[in-house]
Amino acid sequence: MSATPIELPLQLRSLAVDLAHAGAELAREMQRGGIDVADTKTSVVDVVTEADKAVEELLRSQIAAARPDDAILGEEGDDKPGTSGVRWVLDPIDGTVNYLYGLPDCAVSVAAEVDGSLVAGAVVAIPTGQEYAAALGQGATRDGRPIGVRPTPPLGERLVLTGFGYQREVREHQAACVARLLPEVRDIRRMGSCALDLCHVADGSADAYVEAGPQPWDWSAGGLVLREAGGRFDLLDGSRTLGAGDLRNVVVGTPADGWDTFVEALGSAGFLA
Repeated sequence: MSATPIELPLQLRSLAVDLAHAGAELAREMQRGGIDVADTKTSVVDVVTEADKAVEELLRSQIAAARPDDAILGEEGDDKPGTSGVRWVLDPIDGTVNYLYGLPDCAVSVAAEVDGSLVAGAVVAIPTGQEYAAALGQGATRDGRPIGVRPTPPLGERLVLTGFGYQREVREHQAACVARLLPEVRDIRRMGSCALDLCHVADGSADAYVEAGPQPWDWSAGGLVLREAGGRFDLLDGSRTLGAGDLRNVVVGTPADGWDTFVEALGSAGFLA
């Protein structure tokens, strides 16, 4: 018997959590043995490790075993078509440079879409195993306990998280926008993992997140966690392509009641079209 519209997100969340923990465990094991850079992507500093590839292969194999008819979009592998209406969006290691250097903000991110809409997701921090999870309409949790965004303070008292790309032209633009935003807020942090940054807003550890250029595997699971924690998450129009860097999508997340003021500040800072 097929799952109901309420049951399916819960089932997919359960699988997403299992997948993310399995991937994080493999990444920890490989880190103990030493990390090798396997390749680079957009620039020489945008690295792919052997662990990125191994973790994604593990996630793909486990999805194929559990749900062979589902589609898969992964950061490191080819897109796999499917016939079920479910698509998995995988980031085997979000925060690869942190992982390479032994810094704590790196995670396995696993999300599931049904007919193009996000319905389930899990983000598991690699060093600690800390787990964020969400299912559509069922709220968000951290290590199994419900979480929610913090009350929104005035703009000048908001702690904002952000990130940067790996190409020179992209970084110059992002840095200029951040420099204009910084005087308007409490402070800005660059932690190194889009997925975890969105989860930090979801659990009240920060007030907002903005970054131009992340890809669906970076933000899908964390974005759903934030929405289910009472926040607002969206892709806004940046309308810029610099070199090979596509900055048209600006990822933004805040508590719902802080959205309008923050977006206005982003426009003034140059993030938006």
